[in-house]
Amino acid sequence: MINISVDVLQSWIASMFIPLTRILGFVAIAPLFSGTTVSMPIKVALGTLLTLIVAPMVKLGNTVDLVSLQGALVILQQLIIGFSIGFVMRIFFSAIDLAGQLSGLTMGFGFATFFDPQSGGSTTVITTMLSMLFMLLFISMDGHLMMISALVESFQILPVQLGLGPLNAMSIVRLGSTMFSTGLQIAMPVVASLLVTNMALGVLTRSAPQLNIFGIGFPITIGVGFIVLMLTLPSLSIPFQLLIERTMSAIQQILRGTP
Repeated sequence: MINISVDVLQSWIASMFIPLTRILGFVAIAPLFSGTTVSMPIKVALGTLLTLIVAPMVKLGNTVDLVSLQGALVILQQLIIGFSIGFVMRIFFSAIDLAGQLSGLTMGFGFATFFDPQSGGSTTVITTMLSMLFMLLFISMDGHLMMISALVESFQILPVQLGLGPLNAMSIVRLGSTMFSTGLQIAMPVVASLLVTNMALGVLTRSAPQLNIFGIGFPITIGVGFIVLMLTLPSLSIPFQLLIERTMSAIQQILRGTP
């Protein structure tokens, strides 16, 4: 007859539940996995599958009592680490959304927004198009595997223990400026060309007041915007690849606490 003590059973549960907490925190906020199109059972099943793969590599050290204050703090720590990794990915994906919003609103699509179930707010068609292109490029570069690899490596960099270790939280805050600067750089060709177009339309209106600027302005700005997008889309693959590489580098720096 096999006898299993309470301590052994508790260590087995902790060795599965604690890594599952960090992984589910990552899945809940990371792009690709956190979308509303992915149902909750699939998210939990994905987190459980990753936990079964990662759990044998996780060293818990001393046995953690999950029903104690120490166990609650360890679980909270795992959630924070998982959220941090997923949030870094979310920031860089938001840069693409910002670029699409700037381009779309400048082109005059502010009157043609629709509800986006992914973001939970209104968005333009340009934002959706750029987001889908970046997502496809991200998957083609095995970005989803890079995310999972960074998550697995986080258990070696930040082992299960009280305290967040070298996790640099301020670096996550500073990445907010990166989102705005990167999004503006991607949208700059469209924004700059439409700025010149609007200046030309302003001069045309002053020289010929009888022209209906609202009747000819919107078709011109939309047409110029689409032409610039058509010319710049082939060259956007390089900035997108650099953005993906920068994302993975930022995750490593934040986990290791390097500036």
